[in-house]
Amino acid sequence: MLETRTPRLATRVGGRIRSTLSVSRGALGRRDSAFVFVIVTLLYLVTFLWAIGDLSFQSVGTDFFTVSDPYSRALEPAPGAYMHEPVALLDLWVARFLISPVNVALGLGVSLLVGVNLALSYLAVTQPKSCGLGAASGIFAAIPALLAGSACCGPALLVVLGITASSTLLTLFSWLLPIGVGLLLVSLVYVSGQIDPTAV
Repeated sequence: MLETRTPRLATRVGGRIRSTLSVSRGALGRRDSAFVFVIVTLLYLVTFLWAIGDLSFQSVGTDFFTVSDPYSRALEPAPGAYMHEPVALLDLWVARFLISPVNVALGLGVSLLVGVNLALSYLAVTQPKSCGLGAASGIFAAIPALLAGSACCGPALLVVLGITASSTLLTLFSWLLPIGVGLLLVSLVYVSGQIDPTAV
């Protein structure tokens, strides 16, 4: 009995993943939802980098320099869960960017998930009849994004507020990123499953 259920489950999971990818591609092929995807992804990435301290806005002129050993430095952990040390500094008139490849990759990955989720949620709001969803789906898609962002900037926020964080609280922050990413994936699969592929 278990042997027959396993292939069926694998087939259903594979079909759901293919459906999610197909609906996501269809949504990003539309101008309106693609615009939502690009704007949300960029805004979340900028907010993420600003929240962890890798991006700041001030009058700085122009400058660029790198550390002496960027390859080993890039993998050095920094304060905050999943954070790594920057390898370069870029000043562009009103913005200072501490370039950490790992932090940028992590932020971009989460930002892309948030962007796709909200692009699909946009379709759910603008085409509720064809999607079978209500306007509340967009709000629920934003919650995992907040959890993912809290994991990285949470410890720094505690320091700013002058709160001595116990090891239990810091451990909790370290779990927020994987939980947030997991919820973003679940949300993406759920919302895409409610959208009629022929409507996108």
